[in-house]
Amino acid sequence: MDNNTAPQSVISSEVEITGTIKSTGSLRIDGKLEGELHCTGDAVVGKSAQIKGNIVVTSATIEGAVQGNITAKDRIEMKSSARVTGDIRAKRLSVEDGVTFVGRSEVNPSNSPLSAVTPVISETTETADDEHADAATTRSFARR
Repeated sequence: MDNNTAPQSVISSEVEITGTIKSTGSLRIDGKLEGELHCTGDAVVGKSAQIKGNIVVTSATIEGAVQGNITAKDRIEMKSSARVTGDIRAKRLSVEDGVTFVGRSEVNPSNSPLSAVTPVISETTETADDEHADAATTRSFARR
């Protein structure tokens, strides 16, 4: 993300917003947001930022705390101070050492539909106790 090419809106650390933020340019948040962020440009979530809501952007750099899903058309970059609880989805992903991330991630550089993951079931010996019959089945997943 090149901060020198486009003007950037800034929400400072003294600001708290409840509601949805929509921006057509680049945005930097250092304050608190309880709501969604929709940005057709790039977004930076600063170290002091606290966001409770979903983020939809072109590219995102996360340094602060996010509780919600993050969707980026291009790239998500999580710096070492980032704390993310929620699912992330992007073409590219960069994660520094020290990031706290709880959720699922989908990184798909080609933007093509992912092939379905089909469960492959292999059976082991049956047990005499019907109550534990499910424990005798080993399940593994393979990509086809």
